[in-house]
Formats: sequence, C-alpha cells, structure tokens
Amino acid sequence: MSRMLRASAIMAAGTMVSRVTGFVRTMVLAYAIGTKALGDSYNAAYAIPYSILDLLLLGVLSSVVVPMIVRAQQHDADGGRAYEQRLLTISAVALIVVAVLAVFGAPLLIDLYTDWAPGSPKFEVAVTLARFILPQLAFFGVGAVAGAILNTRDRYGAPMWAPVVNNLVVICVFLAYAMVGGERDNIEQISTGDMALLGLGTTAGIVAQAAILIVALKRVGFAFVPRFDVRNARLGEMARAGVWTIGYVIVTQLGFMLTTNLASAAGDAVEGHGISPYTLAFQLFQLPYGVIGVSVITAMLPRMSRAVGEGRFHDVRSEFGSSVRLICSLMVPVSLLLMVLGPAITVPIYGHGANSVADAVYIGNVLQVYGLALVPFALFQLLLRVFYSFGDTRTPVFVGAATTAANAALMLVFNALLPARYLVMGLALAYAIAYALGAVGAWLLASRRVRGLGGWTIGMALTRMYLAALPTAVVALAAVWVVTGVFAGLGFVNSLIVLAVGGGLGLLLYLGVAHRMRIPEVNSIVGMVAGRVGR
Repeated sequence: MSRMLRASAIMAAGTMVSRVTGFVRTMVLAYAIGTKALGDSYNAAYAIPYSILDLLLLGVLSSVVVPMIVRAQQHDADGGRAYEQRLLTISAVALIVVAVLAVFGAPLLIDLYTDWAPGSPKFEVAVTLARFILPQLAFFGVGAVAGAILNTRDRYGAPMWAPVVNNLVVICVFLAYAMVGGERDNIEQISTGDMALLGLGTTAGIVAQAAILIVALKRVGFAFVPRFDVRNARLGEMARAGVWTIGYVIVTQLGFMLTTNLASAAGDAVEGHGISPYTLAFQLFQLPYGVIGVSVITAMLPRMSRAVGEGRFHDVRSEFGSSVRLICSLMVPVSLLLMVLGPAITVPIYGHGANSVADAVYIGNVLQVYGLALVPFALFQLLLRVFYSFGDTRTPVFVGAATTAANAALMLVFNALLPARYLVMGLALAYAIAYALGAVGAWLLASRRVRGLGGWTIGMALTRMYLAALPTAVVALAAVWVVTGVFAGLGFVNSLIVLAVGGGLGLLLYLGVAHRMRIPEVNSIVGMVAGRVGR
C-alpha cells in the first residue's frame, strides 16, 4: 500500500497541476470562443483526434504494449532495449501515416461525428480546424509510447507533468486569439488565419508535450536507434492480442459518433446546448478520475502483469482490492460533490467573455448528472486492467460492446423523450447507467478469472465510504440553498462562496469523519499529507 501511495502521489501531483492548468485552458477557451456555433465547431474538430488516441492508441498501450514491454524486459537478453527501439520506430512511422490520412479525410470525419450539413458554416469551420489539429496524432502517439516505456521503468513523473507544458502553450494561444479583437466568437466572421492560430496552436501544445517525454527517455538512459527489423518486433503477437482491442475501438467509436451526432443536432435546435457543453462537462467529470484513477492504474498495471506472469493470483487480487479502495476513498465524496455543486463549479470557470452565466450553469447541470457515473466508470476501468494484465484483450471487447450498446439504446430513448434543451443531460445519464451495468458485468467475469475479487470486503469498504461522505453532501447542499436564497442566484462570487463552504469544508468534514470511522485508505492519505506538512 505504501509503495502504491508513493508512486500514485508523484503521478497525482503532476496530474493535479496538469488538470489545474487544464481548468485555466478551458476557461480561456470558453472566454475566447464560447459554447455556441464556433465553440461547437472547435470542440468537434478537437474531439476527433483525442477520441482516436484515447480509444485506439492508449487502449492498445494499456492492454497490449505495456505487458509486452514488461515481458521483453524480463526475458530478452538486453533487458528489452532493442524491442523498445523497434516499437518506437514502428509507432512513429505508422502514426505519421495515420495523421496524413486523417488530414485528407477531415471532411469525412466531421460528417461522421456530427449532424451538420456539408457546406454549413459549422461544418466548414470544423473541417478547416480539423486539418490543423489532426497532425497532432503523430506527436501525441509517439509521446504516449515514450510515456509507456517510462512507466515500465517506474518513472512516472514526466508522463504526468508533460501535459502541463501542453496546457501552457494552448493557454497562450487562446489568450492571443482573444486579444486580437473583433467578434472572435462569431463563426460568420472567423478567417482562415484565425482558424490557423486556433488549430496549429493546439497542435503546438502536443508537439511540446512529446518533446518533454522524449527528453525524459534520454535522461533515463534510453538511446533511440531507429530499427526497421520488423520481424523481431513481435508484430504477429501484438496483432493477435490487439485485434480485440481494435474491435473494442470500433464499438466505442460507434457509440461516440452517436453521442456527437445527437449532441450536434441538439445544439442546432437550442444554441449553446450542443457539443460544447457536453465536451466541457465531460472534461470536468474526467478530472477526478484523471488525477486519482489514472495515477493508481498506471502504477498498478505493470505490477499486476508481473504477478500474473509469475502465477501469483493472490497478489493480483490484493493489488486490485487496494487500488479500488484507494481510488474510491476519494472518488466517493467527489462524486457526491459533483452532483450537488455542478453549477457552482462551472460558473467561475466558464461564465466569462463569449460565454454567459446561463451557458455555464447549463454545463454545470450536465456535470451534476455525470457525477452519478464517476464511481462506476472508475470501477469499470480498473476491472478492464485485470483482463489486460492476463494479456486478454478479447473479454473487454464483449464487455465494452455490451456497455456501448446499452449506452446507445438509452441515448436513443432519451433523444425520443426529452426536449432538445435537456438532451445533453440525458446523454450524460445514459452514460452513467450504461457504465454501472458494464461494471457489474465486468466484475462477474473478472472475479471468475482470478477466483474471486474480494467483493464482500470491497463492498463493505465502499458502504463505509458513502456513509462517511453523506455529511459532506448535506453541508454542500446547505451551502447551495443558503447562498442562492440570500443572493438570488449563482454569480462568480456566489459560486466561489458555495465552493469554499460546500466543497472545502465538506471535504475536510469527510476526511475527519472517515478518519474517525478508521477507513484505512483515508488514514493513509491523511498520514502521508500530515507527514509532508510536518517536514
């Protein structure tokens, strides 16, 4: 537990700074271009490379590449150095080809991911922006492979801190865009030069991020030598393992395309209620998982892969249980706070410039619904890593397909039942229900694989965490009622008061109650923080 806490703390610190600068990035984005027509076009173009990378490249990294690198380090005479060089070479070449094809296919991609008619202002601006943004596929991908190699060496700092540089670059770009003057949020007035600044500036951030990771690789003694001897790259083994991951990608991409098509249609019906609020709320929803969950999972997967390779199933169960309890000890109160404080969180971030307070409140309403999904989503991701540690990429495809199918069915139901102004909230609710069902199914299958996951112990731990978090939710709800009742609404200052009282005091109350209830994971976190403060 202590080793996991130390590794996770290093990554969480870097990720926290990354996410804080990400907050600033999204604030500047909303200030500069808003969440209406231009904001929708930018977010549609921006989402496409990230969806491809998150679901394809990063999925392959976690399910195939990381276990294969670990095996090469364990069994190859050179400790896996040549294999890593081949992997980086092949990845760079392949991703450059993918990026070029994506740029040429930008109109088709925008047509697939949105409900906009070709020739409309939203469509044409999104295509142009995509052509400037899609080259980042190559740079992001190479950086991700470099990060995977660093993780297998238990070097977690650079992969978690490099996104900070990316955010800082993009913040400067959007500030420059906002300072140019004129109606910069008006899609009818935007020029090719404006779109080049937005698109190429976004890509420049990824270039800087990849450069940081390559430098970090050199500092740990990795000497990159291009290797094109693909016969020794174990591509056949990778393809056999990765074919199911590609199947998972196809399934999830179909679900994502349905989401963006429905959201883009809702945005056409009610301005400011489309892709942008969905995207911005989703980014905030991912913040706790990114800070807490990704850090723990990144440290967990190589150790689980080694334990599986050595037949130590007890250690697999122990690693999984510790990870679930550690993540949920913080996810549980945060999920309740999101459900209560959504608008108070989004108004200070998004209620400026081209974005009105009403637009920001709607983003907060979507975030409140997403709060329901936080714990099920984190559990789902942890459970997938159990299969990946076995080198099993087939089972996650079926689990993901079932989850995506449930999500798609629920989205279509809500699309038929809800008015356009509430549809994006319905999409978030469909996501939450689908991942809760997916987590249940994945648990049953993973438990059978490792002969039990300690469900009773984990269930009792989660119950105690929710009981400890209930006073936090009550304090946050009281803060919302009092402040909105006294000051008649949520403005910038009022939202900060609600966050300070409901969020700040609420979390302190949770830590105190959980400490008194002797929840071990919270006690470990409190002890670690107290020890560092005392130095």
